[in-house]
Amino acid sequence: MTSKEVLHATEDKLKKSMDFLTREFSEIRTGRASPNLVEGLHVDYYGTLTLLKQLASISVPDPHLIAIQPWDPKVIPEIEKAILKSNLGITPFNDGKVVKLAVPQLSKERRQELTKVVNKIAEEGKISIRTIRRESKELLEKLEKDKLISEDEKFKSIDELQKLVDKFTERIDELLKNKDKEVLEF
Repeated sequence: MTSKEVLHATEDKLKKSMDFLTREFSEIRTGRASPNLVEGLHVDYYGTLTLLKQLASISVPDPHLIAIQPWDPKVIPEIEKAILKSNLGITPFNDGKVVKLAVPQLSKERRQELTKVVNKIAEEGKISIRTIRRESKELLEKLEKDKLISEDEKFKSIDELQKLVDKFTERIDELLKNKDKEVLEF
């Protein structure tokens, strides 16, 4: 294994960690309707757990309403059960063809609680990135110890590794800033 392969594998791991963090952020309710709130829910569709986004079209006709129109209207009760079981805290209603979710405004206290949750998720993302950095640095040091790379190449690679980590940490900070702003917005 070369130092370039280590850095490439590290970048892949960092991207996956970032994707996970972005998905976690998108699932936090902000008082504004978004398809992300429900599209990841699993619905019992004739005995098989299926993602809601595979069973229905999800739209946001206005900032406080999510409309879920299943392709098979017989699945509406199961969609409602999945929504009630989720931690959204929203009660669905339907007209026989479309399941609707009215997304209420969040109270000031709830918004402050959500900023704490968002900060915790961001910190977990940073911990994940630091863990990836530590593992990659140890691997580079082992490559040098096993004489597969030179000491200069190790230091150069560790420097590149730190630049990669800094880039992803900045992205987390930017995501956090945007999500905090979104949560606190009325």
